[in-house]
Amino acid sequence: MFEYDFLNGKTRIETILNDSNEIEEKEKVPTEKKFTYHNGYYAWVTAVFVDIKESTKLFTENRKASTSRIIRSFTSEIIEILRNDDNLREIGIRGDCVYAIYTTSTPEENYEIASKTFYINTFLEMLNILLENRKMNKIVAGIGVSTAKELVVKAGREGSGINNLVWIGKAVTYASKFSSIANRDGYKPIIFSESFYESMINVMCMINEGKNPKSWFSKDSLNELGTFYNGNVVKSEFYEWIEGGMKNE
Repeated sequence: MFEYDFLNGKTRIETILNDSNEIEEKEKVPTEKKFTYHNGYYAWVTAVFVDIKESTKLFTENRKASTSRIIRSFTSEIIEILRNDDNLREIGIRGDCVYAIYTTSTPEENYEIASKTFYINTFLEMLNILLENRKMNKIVAGIGVSTAKELVVKAGREGSGINNLVWIGKAVTYASKFSSIANRDGYKPIIFSESFYESMINVMCMINEGKNPKSWFSKDSLNELGTFYNGNVVKSEFYEWIEGGMKNE
């Protein structure tokens, strides 16, 4: 039977608490190999979360084999859209949610992340048609994005091989919360934090000159989340292909 060695545990904790833990402020989060158990970074972080709504009901209404195909289809292409970026620092799956964390410090870099969410929003249109064609239940998902300066540290048990980066701040927390309220209660499928929207919107306007992208978003606020912007933006070429019957040729 396992017994916890609390005497050595106390020694380890005191070593950690007495550590100098150098925190370096940077524009960008370095790659993971730069992290040790004795340092940390305070830098710009942008997080994206894509959350399936009412997943318990969705999956219980489908057979196990159908459920596995639905969740694999959902995660596969969202990961494909999110993963190809030099600024990516972490990507993964939490239950019924796919998430990615980037280090972005310019409006252009944040617009690239916004563009990924538009691709995801359009992909979900394609996925739902393919599910409907197979008489499977459609997916409703919310997409949340937030940017902020965060403290990032490596945490775990030194020497155990069990560790991970921990993101401490508003970006990851708010992106997760935005994804949970997006596409429900009258909110549109994509929600951007105020800081993220204000960072990327001028770039979006330049790329879409004459189209007034600001009109594609609605401004809202909640006490616990502050001001945010929500919209239902799609990639036009991709969407038109879907509307045209998704022909392979």
